[in-house]
Amino acid sequence: MTQAPTPTADTVRRLARTLLKDAGQTGDATSAEPDLRPVAEEAGPTTWWVGTRHVLRLAPDRATSTRRRRELRLRELVRPHVPVALPVGVAQTEWAPGLLCTLDTRLPGGTAEENTVSAVGETDLAGLLTGLHQVPARQAEALGVPRVPPRSLEELRRAAAEAAERLAEADEFDAGRLRQFTPAATVQLAAQPSSAVLVHHALTGGNLVVGADGRVRGVLGWDAAVIGDPAEDIAGLARALGAPAAVRAATLAGYGARPCLRGLWLARCDCVVQLAEALSHDAKASLPLLRTRLRRAWEPIMLERVTDLRDSDAAP
Repeated sequence: MTQAPTPTADTVRRLARTLLKDAGQTGDATSAEPDLRPVAEEAGPTTWWVGTRHVLRLAPDRATSTRRRRELRLRELVRPHVPVALPVGVAQTEWAPGLLCTLDTRLPGGTAEENTVSAVGETDLAGLLTGLHQVPARQAEALGVPRVPPRSLEELRRAAAEAAERLAEADEFDAGRLRQFTPAATVQLAAQPSSAVLVHHALTGGNLVVGADGRVRGVLGWDAAVIGDPAEDIAGLARALGAPAAVRAATLAGYGARPCLRGLWLARCDCVVQLAEALSHDAKASLPLLRTRLRRAWEPIMLERVTDLRDSDAAP
């Protein structure tokens, strides 16, 4: 396999000038040096702010290029169905053979890691979940969005139980907390037939654009979307915002107890497994965020105490 080149500052500057010109952004393009800043250190040299209005993204490999091309089309399919903003692709080119470079509009606001989502913001998220349920799955599949089966909660429960013991030895987690999640519960919380919908599949704090007023103004990261289990997006919100906020948003969207609790336990088990793996690999840089996600996902919710799963609704 041919090693992909590493984009240099000169490469990024040249691409920014070219794409701004192609997009007709003469105000930015005429400046001798476009204002370029890396979006984040962990993003490496592939994602850049271009002035105050644009984001430049360089796909590091062909697989990412394929997902990014699909993302551009998918956002246009999703946009009419959701109440939050999605980036607009204004220009694209290849920065190396077969490697896509896109210039998107920048959505104003901070991330959910920077700004707290308000109660009204939770209604924005409910609208997002509702809209995803309404996007025609066949049209999304026609764009190349893959259909994936729901994960086995029992397999995930067993992996989390082993990881919890390792975390307990490291004084990171009380392994006894997982004992309430029994094999019988995984059967009750199995994904229901015909429940597959368009799933964002990457509702992290970094992909939620939140205003200073707590409203969710936009959603990024659509290249990971699949047709699959809607509980995965509820799980993403639990990791990003906390279990109570995730369940409130899903309930407002019309989801019943079963998918809400399924999403909750997907998030909890994932967080236990991911933190244990990071500790075993001494990935110190990722530990603070993983610990925060674990704490958020394990926040208690009243739904766990009062729900009879036999009578709960599966989806809106």
